[in-house]
Amino acid sequence: MTSSSSGNRLRTFRPDGTPVYRHPAGPGTPPVRVTRVDATADHPHLPPDHRHAHDFLVLVYVERGGGTVSLGGRPTPLRDGDVHAVPPGRAIGAERLADLAHCVAWSVSFMPDAVPSLASVSPLAWAHHPLLALFAVGAAGTAAGMAGDGAAAGPSANVPAADRPRWSAWLTELAEELAEPGRVGAREAASALLTRILVGAARLAPSAPASPDPLVTRVFEEIEATFREPVSAADVARALGYTPGHLTTVVRERTERTLLDWITERRLTEVRRLLRDTDLPLGVVAARTGLRDATYLVRRFKDRYGITPDRWRRGERHGGRA
Repeated sequence: MTSSSSGNRLRTFRPDGTPVYRHPAGPGTPPVRVTRVDATADHPHLPPDHRHAHDFLVLVYVERGGGTVSLGGRPTPLRDGDVHAVPPGRAIGAERLADLAHCVAWSVSFMPDAVPSLASVSPLAWAHHPLLALFAVGAAGTAAGMAGDGAAAGPSANVPAADRPRWSAWLTELAEELAEPGRVGAREAASALLTRILVGAARLAPSAPASPDPLVTRVFEEIEATFREPVSAADVARALGYTPGHLTTVVRERTERTLLDWITERRLTEVRRLLRDTDLPLGVVAARTGLRDATYLVRRFKDRYGITPDRWRRGERHGGRA
C-alpha cells in the first residue's frame, strides 16, 4: 500500500513487468515512512491499483476495513483491526481501487536501520528475529523459515478490539515525529515507536514458526559463508550442485526474490554496518563485502538506496543530519 506516490522511488522492473520500489534514504531522513490511507480525508491517499513490490519491509494496520488487496497473488480482505506484514519482494496490488474508498489504514514502510537491534542483522536471518515474527508467519518466504508456496497469503493477524485505540495512537505519534525529523530526538523517538509497533505485531504472531524450507536454508547458509568473497549467483548454484538457471528460478518462486538479490542484500547490509561502525575507506569496505572496488560499491549502493555511501555515512554519524 505504498508506492512512488508516497515518496518511494522506482528502482527496477521484474521480468514480468512488476515494478519494484526502493525506500528513500535521503540525509536527515529516518529510514521509516508512515502513510495514512483515508479516501474520506481532505487530502486522500490511495495505493496504486497496479501490481508492484518493494525492496523494504511494510506493515499495514487497518483501522476500518473495506475492500481487498492482492498479497502474493491471493485476494486478501481488509478487515477492522487487521495487521498485514508485507516482506520485501512480496507483490501487492488493489483488486479494485474503488473498493478501498471506505478503508482507513496505516502503512509503515521501513528499512532495518530504523531499529538499532535490527540494523546489523543479516537479511538471511530476519525470520529468526523476534521483532519480525509476524513477517515469518506462513509467508512465501523472505528468509530461511519463511519459504513455502509462492501463492500463500501474506502474514497477518488481528488486533483485539480493546487494543485498537492504542495502535492508532502509536501510529499517529510516529507520523508526528516523522513530520518534523529535525526536532531534537525525533530519530530516537521514531525508532522507539517503530520498535513498540513491531513488538505489538510480534505478540500477535502464532508461537509456532513456519517450518524451514531445506533448500532455501542451504542457499542462505552458502551465501552467509561466501558473500565476503567475489562470488556470483552461478558460484553459489554450482557449490550446491544446481545449474544457475534452475536455482535462480526456484529461489525466486519460493522467496519472491532472486538469488542475486539475496547475495546483494547480504553484502549491502554488511556495507551499511561497516560504514556506520568504522572509518574504513570505501575501497576496504568493498574488499570486505565481496564487491569489486569502491566505484562498483558506490554504484550498487546508490542503485539500492538512492544515495551515495559517503552521504549515508555522514547522515548516520550526525544523528541523521548530513
